[in-house]
Amino acid sequence: MKKPDLLVLIAIWDFLVAAGSFILVVLISGFAFPPAISQSYGPAMVGVIFGLSVIVLLLLTLVVISLSGGIGLLRGKEWGRVLSLVNAALSLFSPPIGTAAGVLSIIYLTRADVRAYFKSAA
Repeated sequence: MKKPDLLVLIAIWDFLVAAGSFILVVLISGFAFPPAISQSYGPAMVGVIFGLSVIVLLLLTLVVISLSGGIGLLRGKEWGRVLSLVNAALSLFSPPIGTAAGVLSIIYLTRADVRAYFKSAA
């Protein structure tokens, strides 16, 4: 079966989300953690460091989901389609471009012909 046309575009969106999330991890780690660590550890600073750590872990999770989804889409794997759907659902919360890309990705990846392609590729 022929590869659906827009899968490459959705994979590119997945890679852009992964790159953007990774850049945020680097920025938070590079600019927020060193000043927070060099200060005294008062209760407020512990809360800030904990909050930043949670944000970094969530962003790293998004990097893994997005990168894996894009690679899986390009290889025609069903798990890639599922991870790209997860990425699309998470993109809905980043308006306006992320919302539009998320809605269009969800619509496209749930079409019958696209699902059939991934079933036949397995």
